[in-house]
Amino acid sequence: MLTAFARAFKTPDLRKKLLFTFGIIVLYRLGAHIPVPGVDYENVQQCVKQAQQGNNNLLGLMDMFSGGALLQITIFALGIMPYITASIILQLLTVVIPRLEALKKEGQSGQAKITQYTRYLTVALAVLQGTGLVATAKSGALFSNCTVANQIVPNQSIFTIIVMVITMTAGTALVMWLGELITDRGVGNGMSILMFISIAAGFPGSLWAIKESGKLAKGWIEFGTVILIGFVMVALVVFVEQAQRRIPVQYAKRMIGRRSYGGTSTYIPLKVNQAGVIPVIFASSLLYIPILIVQFAGSGTTGWSAWIQQHLVDGKPIHTVIYFFLIVFFAFFYVAISFNPEEVADNMKKYGGFIPGIRAGRPTAEYLSYVLNRITWPGSLYLGLIALVPTMALAGFGGANANFPFGGTSILIIVGVGLETVKQIESQLQQRNYEGFLR
Repeated sequence: MLTAFARAFKTPDLRKKLLFTFGIIVLYRLGAHIPVPGVDYENVQQCVKQAQQGNNNLLGLMDMFSGGALLQITIFALGIMPYITASIILQLLTVVIPRLEALKKEGQSGQAKITQYTRYLTVALAVLQGTGLVATAKSGALFSNCTVANQIVPNQSIFTIIVMVITMTAGTALVMWLGELITDRGVGNGMSILMFISIAAGFPGSLWAIKESGKLAKGWIEFGTVILIGFVMVALVVFVEQAQRRIPVQYAKRMIGRRSYGGTSTYIPLKVNQAGVIPVIFASSLLYIPILIVQFAGSGTTGWSAWIQQHLVDGKPIHTVIYFFLIVFFAFFYVAISFNPEEVADNMKKYGGFIPGIRAGRPTAEYLSYVLNRITWPGSLYLGLIALVPTMALAGFGGANANFPFGGTSILIIVGVGLETVKQIESQLQQRNYEGFLR
């Protein structure tokens, strides 16, 4: 990997792409530290420190995707989350709405139209989420254990609130544009790289917090244990993410005029974790909704709000069980809408392809569906177990690991994006410097 990066910097056009990507990353991290107008910066920093010492998981997922910018209420506070949500919503609507399904089948022009819809929906979601964040900060509910939480927004006039919402929405649009610039002129998928940087930015602080709050050998034993667990988890995630079931496909030889076409053999790669990190995001978002409702409605000591505060928070048995089963359910649900065995079987039949030993058409679709269900089970159970690592770490180490860095969602995204980016760099290197069989 290091050799590939060294050779990449020796190639002029690839070096230009890498430097452009690094420049965009620096701009993105700079924007994550510029506070929104109308916010008392000193009070925010005081509340952030108190939240890091406690266990404030209300907006943990969104804060992770923004690289810590959300709790600091900066211009990039919403980060990449509105775009991710908009992309997932449109992906789900493609199955339901025939117009979107027709656009998807139109190829590049249809995909450009869907991308345009995604941008509009991203801005609309940014307005909604920005309004929600400003309302939460204004009421003091953003930091439940902070003494100066009510003084984060000193001037609570309508004009100040509108300026704050517009600034956050503009920040989200700018983040989206930066991501698209990386995709067009840089290396890798821009949105994925910005997501990778946001999550990785929180790692040093979380690891140092574990060392500072540790009790064995001034925290170094806990620190070393967490690093070791991180290496084991990365190896496990790489192993499973790369694992795939290859279904062989044979194409019949056809004579058209004097030329013969086909006669080749290939395969359909079905990944063990076909759904990626989407089920974890779905399950986390769904479980955050009751907590958000309680926060906005005001904390009560009796009734449904007290039950939610007691049982639907991280680390509680009921929360853990529901979280695990939601991940398994969404894994099957997302695989069902993203991979259509009947469509794949029809395309194979159209071009003269068949799976050896399986008849073309309906039997092929049934066989693909059977294999997909078989490999989705271990994939979904793996996702559920990886996502529960922070909870198990919290129970095993106590309060020292309230900010356990190698959580399920973060490690899945970091490993997935890292592997994909290195593959793209290697493929571009092979295009420019193909060594062949002999060196």
